[in-house]
Amino acid sequence: MSEATVTKATAAETAPSSVDPREAAHFGAMATDWWNPNGSSAMLHRLNPPRLAYIRERIDAHWDGDAENFAPLAGKSALDVGCGAGLLAEPLARLGAAVTAIDAAPENIAAARDHAGNLAITYRVGGVEAVAGEAFDLVTCMEVIEHVTDPPAFVAGLAQAVAPGGMLILSTPNRTALSRLALITVAEGTGRIPRGTHDWDRFITPDELTVMLEHAGMRVCNVRGLAFSPTRGFALSESTTLDYFIAAVAA
Repeated sequence: MSEATVTKATAAETAPSSVDPREAAHFGAMATDWWNPNGSSAMLHRLNPPRLAYIRERIDAHWDGDAENFAPLAGKSALDVGCGAGLLAEPLARLGAAVTAIDAAPENIAAARDHAGNLAITYRVGGVEAVAGEAFDLVTCMEVIEHVTDPPAFVAGLAQAVAPGGMLILSTPNRTALSRLALITVAEGTGRIPRGTHDWDRFITPDELTVMLEHAGMRVCNVRGLAFSPTRGFALSESTTLDYFIAAVAA
């Protein structure tokens, strides 16, 4: 092993962890049910189509892509942080990316590896520190930042993982009265989301996340809302009141 490799590993091992062990245990307990569209992760399955629509839109805009291209990420690398059991990592691989996906819960990574089949996805256990010193063309982090111990430091880690010319995409609930009502009072109260999944006080507003990104050397290039209606389900929206996506590039 080279001296550079030893130095890199030591830095990753000694960096403060972004992982909250209680959060990792909470989501790890759902690992065996992650791919059940009617199970404890049903809400994530319903979130995936608008997530992918937004990501595809940003990919084409950022790399001047062709909307008819089935593999717009061919020749590019992607990192999915907080990947769960691979609900987003697998579609990213099908879009052509060489995917690395990380999650703090070993149970989720085991389920992800089991489900991936022949898809070329590298799964690792850990927080964003697990990829310290590496860089990827696309970094995604969906509904994760509200669960970490130190959001500004976490955002800095995400930013460091973006390769020159690359892009970072996050999504997270906004801290509003609507998000408290919809996600905690209704969704968790009725069992549509497992109780204890969210702590409203840890939700982050678009302005707060923008400041974190700017401090990490990133420039926000797009913000889009995620809305829900009983008839349409989840869909992209101009309103960020419930949940939102944010895309950023190097400043």
